Amino acid sequence: MPDTAKHFIITKEALPEVFLKVVQAKKLIEKEKAMTVQDAVDSVGISRSSFYKYKDCIFPFYENSRGAVITLAVRIDDEPGLLARVLDIVASFQANILTIHQSIPVNGVADITISIEVLPTTGDIQEMVEIFSNHDGMHQVKILARE
Repeated sequence: MPDTAKHFIITKEALPEVFLKVVQAKKLIEKEKAMTVQDAVDSVGISRSSFYKYKDCIFPFYENSRGAVITLAVRIDDEPGLLARVLDIVASFQANILTIHQSIPVNGVADITISIEVLPTTGDIQEMVEIFSNHDGMHQVKILARE
């Protein structure tokens, strides 16, 4: 049976370095509107031909998620205000919270499942996940689903 899938989600560790550098160059061009393609590729160390060959083939996860619903699982310590901090982080990325469920804390830890709608104004979802992962009291942050 032939595989008909056109898109795949893989971790960046599995990607050849050139793909990661193309993403870096695209970010540089996006952030610094005056930067030329040549400046960006020189900065990251790839050729213009590599950039043009792959620029329309690779996107960070969040770019393909605009308008999508992302479901996250976060394990948090049972501390006053920590759930509010989760909501503040989501709000700071201008994502729309669709559902949120917090389990009853067991041994001082609660599981949260939160579904968010990624809007055109929403920031980088990967950055949001990193903030959760690096925040005191928040553990095991996972993207469970993308619709």
